[in-house]
Amino acid sequence: MENFFASCPRGLEPLLAEDLAVAGVAESRQIPGGVHFVADWPTCYAANLHSRIATRILWRVARGPYAKEDDIYRQALALPWPTWFSASQTIRVDITAVKCPLRSLEFMTLRIKDAICDRFRADVGKRPSVDTREPEVRLHGFLSANECTLYIDTSGAPLYQRGLRQKTVEAPLKENVAAGILRLSGWQPGIPLLDPMCGSGTFLLEAAQIALNIAPGAGRDFGFQRLRNFRLKEWKHLLDSAMDAEKPAANAQIYGSDISPVAVRAALANLDRAGLLTAVTLSSGDILEIDAPAKAGVLVTNPPYGERLSEQDELAAFYPQLGSALKRKFAGWNCYLLSADMRMPKLMRLMSSKKTPLYNGAMECRLFEFKMVAGSNRR
Repeated sequence: MENFFASCPRGLEPLLAEDLAVAGVAESRQIPGGVHFVADWPTCYAANLHSRIATRILWRVARGPYAKEDDIYRQALALPWPTWFSASQTIRVDITAVKCPLRSLEFMTLRIKDAICDRFRADVGKRPSVDTREPEVRLHGFLSANECTLYIDTSGAPLYQRGLRQKTVEAPLKENVAAGILRLSGWQPGIPLLDPMCGSGTFLLEAAQIALNIAPGAGRDFGFQRLRNFRLKEWKHLLDSAMDAEKPAANAQIYGSDISPVAVRAALANLDRAGLLTAVTLSSGDILEIDAPAKAGVLVTNPPYGERLSEQDELAAFYPQLGSALKRKFAGWNCYLLSADMRMPKLMRLMSSKKTPLYNGAMECRLFEFKMVAGSNRR
């Protein structure tokens, strides 16, 4: 059994723990930003393949106290790196820190890289090269006030990169945030789902994959495939099982629209490339004018939230219209709006029944729940 850490967007830790349990993890511990867990390698593979919420899954290879830079160098030098990957592979080292007393994290990153290369030179006579753009092996250090933890990344590219979305519009939502919102909304396949401001289609792509039981990692590769201990036979069995469980593409009562024809074209291209176009109904339309596609269902969307003063003025005029449109057209629907604009419910003149703190990247947001009933929903 090995020690791992799965990271995720803040606010989604309980959902990540659920994903890990489904993958076979028996023992886990949630902290802000992720979940520590103990598992064997096939379970690590399964978590990478199936978790819709995780950002990365890191294998912990060392943890120990430090007082100065040299302590961390010696800790990294003591590890048998050449038994985990080869000198012909490219590497990248990243460090994050909380309350770390050291002056330069960039210098510490270099010291860890030097220790890895020095260990390779001592053991095999050559060293790996650094590639900061597309490394074959990613290494992570985490520094607290007095402890250093070193990890090898089993995911490679972040897990929210499903390999589906090629065309994006401004400020796209990360896929694992979208998947988390779908889970928090209580949406299940078979229930009508609408994103009326769909952008490049992130909610639609995630929902269609869920409806067709497509594993989120089925179309990409992973960091663990480039490690010496990779078990091809066990990985192939997991992947084959996931492929066998997929459902044939069919209309899934998933609807998307956007006022921008450019956004609709981007969503169309992404869904088409992913082979999910038959599951989704797309159209151009203004959220203030479109009709609900069914008598009841779940509406999820990520409306704009202005960072400039002029945008905030525009939104202050838009939100009351949005509230009116939801009351007029979406009685019987549960609506979930992600926004960093805390004024939104008040300006919409709607009472939110729930607000869940979430992060989209570094931006603190709220997922506002509005249960639309016939008649007024005002304070």
